[in-house]
Amino acid sequence: MPTPFEIADSFTETWSDLSPISATFAGVAGRDHLMDDLSPDGHAARIDELKATRVLLSEHLKNPDPVQGNSAKILIAWIDERIQSHDDGKWKRDLNHAASPFQRLKMVFDLMPTEGAGAWDDISARLQGLDNALRGYQACLQVGIDEGSVAAQRQVLSLIDQVRAVTADDSPFLGYPAKAAASGGDADGVSAAVDAARSSWSTFADWLENEYLPGATVSDAVGEERYILGADEFLGMEIDPHETYAWGWDEVHRLRSEMEKTAALIEPDRPVSEVIQLLDTDPARSAPDHEAFALFVKQIQMTAVDQLSGEHFDVPDQLREVDVNIAPPGGALGAWYNAPSEDFSRPGSIWYAPGERVRLPYWQEVATAYHEGFPGHHLQVGIAMLSKEQISRFHRLFVWYSGAGEGWALYAERLMDELGYFEKPEYRLGLLASQLFRSTRVVVDIGTQLELTIPNHAPLYVGETWNYDIAVDYMDEIALQARDVAESEVKRYLGWWGQAISYKVGEREILDIRDKVMARDGSAFDRKDFHRRMLEAGAIRLDHLREALL
Repeated sequence: MPTPFEIADSFTETWSDLSPISATFAGVAGRDHLMDDLSPDGHAARIDELKATRVLLSEHLKNPDPVQGNSAKILIAWIDERIQSHDDGKWKRDLNHAASPFQRLKMVFDLMPTEGAGAWDDISARLQGLDNALRGYQACLQVGIDEGSVAAQRQVLSLIDQVRAVTADDSPFLGYPAKAAASGGDADGVSAAVDAARSSWSTFADWLENEYLPGATVSDAVGEERYILGADEFLGMEIDPHETYAWGWDEVHRLRSEMEKTAALIEPDRPVSEVIQLLDTDPARSAPDHEAFALFVKQIQMTAVDQLSGEHFDVPDQLREVDVNIAPPGGALGAWYNAPSEDFSRPGSIWYAPGERVRLPYWQEVATAYHEGFPGHHLQVGIAMLSKEQISRFHRLFVWYSGAGEGWALYAERLMDELGYFEKPEYRLGLLASQLFRSTRVVVDIGTQLELTIPNHAPLYVGETWNYDIAVDYMDEIALQARDVAESEVKRYLGWWGQAISYKVGEREILDIRDKVMARDGSAFDRKDFHRRMLEAGAIRLDHLREALL
């Protein structure tokens, strides 16, 4: 009988064949020229494989080897969630502002190698395969239309804008032929593939506008039952949304108070809003262009790696380098991390999407660098990738719960504060703003999806019921996001419910686990060892993480 690790190895290859895009994101080689089958039949094939693999793994839930038994448990939980999601019909309405098939189809090209003729042949082949992928995706959405299971209008309108952006005259794909020529690729072939892809995207945008949009739902809210299921998918634990909503308000009030105290250290006689205005507009406190901004973040990362290695973390050589990139225009705004390839030939990378802004203030970006890079996602993902004795191959490459993942990254920000790395009060104000941003997400995400009433102690819209416009004002005025970012954020929450709370709720769980381990171990508590154990567990369900550490 094969072990769970052996089953996971085989499953990795099969899953990569069934989802070549996932393979590219995970850094599994050999499939960069292929596209996913996004049709109903493609989804059915993946579900069949999930069910067959689950049967094999179920024999090992009581495996006497704890590593093997734990591997079976983690993979079965991951598989069960995808089967449940499919049975719930997500594949028929999988369309949103930030994380649906279109975004994956677009973003995968950002991660593909671009050096040499072979790399450009892969890019051309994948661009040529885009038409079939979009037709399959459209067929799934058509099933949703026929059955009355559709996305909200706001999500559809956002997606139409994003699809139009990749067909526009300033599409980043139009630069591909010149890049191919400079790298030994077939520029003419790439040009033809780009033209074909842009035509396919344009046809898809027309279909969305003319066929899908008229039947899309008006309401943004999904209700409590679907919200709880969505939150569990991201957190890996069941929550009481009403308790979490109340706790989120407590955090909003606490952090706003701390920000007032920190702002007074920068400008004693000015309110927080004016201090932030100063930090946002002072040329001496910002990067003049995107290149200077990327260099600033890179220097923060290198300093942290050099100073924390050994004493606080064991940092393998493969993780001592972090790439910093500015994303092509046309997608959702924000910052994110992309994992290294399996063999680390593609390093881990931080990506920033600043929109139309050229000059970028520094004050909030120190916390973001620690969150997205080291010791946040970069260390977490990298350690998991290297923990081959503790974590199966499939787990290392494909299992990711944002409760543990984003919770760790937010915890990393707090840890850097505990270690004294926000040396300027303006940088610590940025940390508090980051925490306030994530806390406001909690009340906005739950409030809008459950259509709750805003409490009497709230700073804005007391007694009113949450809606899109109120949520944007909160993300702008309370979470301190630029207006375009605030609008993008709220669209993201409304189409990807339960994900936005995973940062702050995940951090709360990790802090609670740490407190319990400290109480259990007393003077023997070793913070470095605690971090090692947490990182080697991977970004698993939060209830599984609690079991593993306690």
